[in-house]
Amino acid sequence: MRVHVVSDVHGNADALKRAGDGADALIVLGDLLDFVDYREHDKGIMGALFGAEKVGQFARLRREGTREETVAFSRTLWADLADPAAAVDEAVRAQYETLFAAMTAPTYATPGNVDTPALWPEFAGAGIQVLDGESVELGGLRLGFVGGALLPDGVVPRRNGFWRPHLRTREEFDAAVAAMREAGRIDVLCTHVPPAVPELVYDVVARRAELGSAALLDVIREDRPRWSVFGHVHQPLAPRARAGHTECRNVGHFKETGQPYVLRW
Repeated sequence: MRVHVVSDVHGNADALKRAGDGADALIVLGDLLDFVDYREHDKGIMGALFGAEKVGQFARLRREGTREETVAFSRTLWADLADPAAAVDEAVRAQYETLFAAMTAPTYATPGNVDTPALWPEFAGAGIQVLDGESVELGGLRLGFVGGALLPDGVVPRRNGFWRPHLRTREEFDAAVAAMREAGRIDVLCTHVPPAVPELVYDVVARRAELGSAALLDVIREDRPRWSVFGHVHQPLAPRARAGHTECRNVGHFKETGQPYVLRW
């Protein structure tokens, strides 16, 4: 078997069309949407709604300003829209129509935090299987899938009324991990976020650690899968690490690289 794995697509439909070339299957580990494009400010959902200049100012505040300044500026942007929820929904649907059409069959996909999983069944056509808290047999191995990202303990998700990232409490995430394992031992762990290994969760550009999952690390210790593949951390301190018998691999920021990670067995 030759399986190609991608994560953090963030709107790169052109590369996604080629991601499955030469493979028996394609695995997509989420973050399909390009919500804020920090390199090309006219792109992404915010670029389409507010224009490059305002998105550039927002990006500068994210880099250099305080959280309060960033939130205040963001609120002024959304306040200028007559119906923010409808505008975001239209933009999300437009991206999903293009991105799901770019996936080749067979594709196995799980959502990231920059996704709206409730809409996925609407766009996932024949040959695209959406899995979250589930497992599937492929080429004699069992692949387990868990999507989304973790909320910090004690944090209540903000509900802005028009879009919410796919963030889970630790209890919700751990329940999805447990459900994934119900059908049996996992051979390939396919998730959006990494297991809780310090060098895998630290982003050297953002200069902060993202939240990894201790429950995923428990699966690695108990099931001893061949691989744990994930994304989410765009510029990791280490792209790979060994955890016992398991090769843990950040498959890369697909929006920028355009290259899938290859698994063979």
